[in-house]
Amino acid sequence: QVQLVESGGGLVQAGGSLRLSCAASGRTFSSYAMGWFRQAPGKEREFVAAITRSGGYTYYADSVKGRFTISRDNTKNTVSLQMNSLRPEDTAVYYCAANVYSTLSAAYRDYGYWGQGTQVTVSS
Repeated sequence: QVQLVESGGGLVQAGGSLRLSCAASGRTFSSYAMGWFRQAPGKEREFVAAITRSGGYTYYADSVKGRFTISRDNTKNTVSLQMNSLRPEDTAVYYCAANVYSTLSAAYRDYGYWGQGTQVTVSS
């Protein structure tokens, strides 16, 4: 099992940047592919980005491609999401998640462990 805690959210103006971090506990962090999802008020949770166990491959939602970068450090048990050129429509609670199937996936059902989320608000 793995426990996940996100940090780094906040309020930023449109065009600005934020870096989210997710700290994982447990000795098996490197055995999980990891992902970031987000959920805006009144909307379903949606996929943002994913990264393989080694960090060698990444996958992004079209809405964030070219603006967001996912990375991980298996020596520190962390996964990060660098968010640039933020837009008001990026406003949401952002969650990191561990993929129980250890694959690159955008499917919510493939992720069995979730953090509590961190709020990102982008003002126009």
